Amino acid sequence: MQSGISSIPRHPIHNQEDAMELLKIAAAFAVVFVLLNMKFPLVLGMLGGTGLLLVLFGISPMDFGAVALDSVTSWSTLEVVLALYIINVLQGILERRKRLELAQQAMNRLLKDQRLNTALASIFIGMMPAPSAVTICGQMMDEMAGDHLTKSEKACCASYYRHITEGVLPTYPTVIIVCSLSGVSPSSFVLAMLPMVAVLIGLGFLYYLRKVPKSSQEPQNTGFSPVQSLRQLLSSLWTILAAILMIVLFQMPAWLAVSIVIGVAIFVERFKPMELADLFRRAFDWRVILGTFAVFVFKDTLMFTGIFERLPDYFSALPIPLFLTLALLFFFGTLVAGSNAVGTAFTPLAFQVMDGGVAQLVLLMGFAYSASQISPTHVCLPIASEYFGISLGALVKKIFPLVLTYCVILVGYYLFLGLIL
Repeated sequence: MQSGISSIPRHPIHNQEDAMELLKIAAAFAVVFVLLNMKFPLVLGMLGGTGLLLVLFGISPMDFGAVALDSVTSWSTLEVVLALYIINVLQGILERRKRLELAQQAMNRLLKDQRLNTALASIFIGMMPAPSAVTICGQMMDEMAGDHLTKSEKACCASYYRHITEGVLPTYPTVIIVCSLSGVSPSSFVLAMLPMVAVLIGLGFLYYLRKVPKSSQEPQNTGFSPVQSLRQLLSSLWTILAAILMIVLFQMPAWLAVSIVIGVAIFVERFKPMELADLFRRAFDWRVILGTFAVFVFKDTLMFTGIFERLPDYFSALPIPLFLTLALLFFFGTLVAGSNAVGTAFTPLAFQVMDGGVAQLVLLMGFAYSASQISPTHVCLPIASEYFGISLGALVKKIFPLVLTYCVILVGYYLFLGLIL
């Protein structure tokens, strides 16, 4: 494996105009964070950033109209919004029948550590590739942490643990894409990522979850045997487990899998028509839905500026080792366009200039994962902040130390793998 000291042709940023484009993007991100920190709704924050992009890059109203129309009508956007609504319905079902509360009680009896239980449950729920799964994790984290964590800390932990599987498991398209393009087998990638998964879990405890008592205030002698507790856990989370199995085994879209589960749960949980009508009505949160559309419009407008395609040129000018150049390329590319776009566009380039095998893929995906946890183009973050009633900036402020520490450890892990592989 190459050590990263080798280099590719380096061509500096050619003129001030190139540098100004990076500053324009930074200004648009800053406007989004400032507006959201001022408690503006998500839709207005995103539209504010989009409006600045139109002015700074001179995008005509006609061009923007075409971009916005394509953004809000594309199936990729509509699928996210549909999944958002459907999983809100599922969350309502779980709330009405107190299934999450019962699941937490069962896990606390089985593992005796409510912090670990909630973290593992959030990781498990994260196997369901749908943005609003973060609200289910948020509810569990909120009930477990109580007053021991602030709202922003609970939002951070819910989003952080829910997304751990996103950069690891081939239930997510990004992992499938990068493994295919790099020639690294998914099994090798997952195996190499396991130590870093443990690091991610541990960092959450180090920064935040250690503030929460290990045991809940519930009496320990409940009369439940381990088998009874396991049965209660499965009966409480069967809806989520069934949805994940359908997604993994049959490659079913999240909204369809959850819709099937909801259809069965309506009869199993014996919902009455009036109860169902209220459930479906409450699941529709127009603020989150409009905000989600605005996130995609902002992201697609960013892509329209062409900055994404020019990122490799910008980062090739940095006087740092090649492996770190590629890692930063994946990091900032994910900030702008998301991990799917980065995986598709930059993985062939990365492995053409430096074929570092599974160690390199672990490094690149780790940096992409870290960037996605603080990017305003990542729709889960605004959803989590809306759920807890905090600003996006407050959430990112809590997540940033976690991902920064993770990236530092990740570089060390990459160098270690380079010595043993």
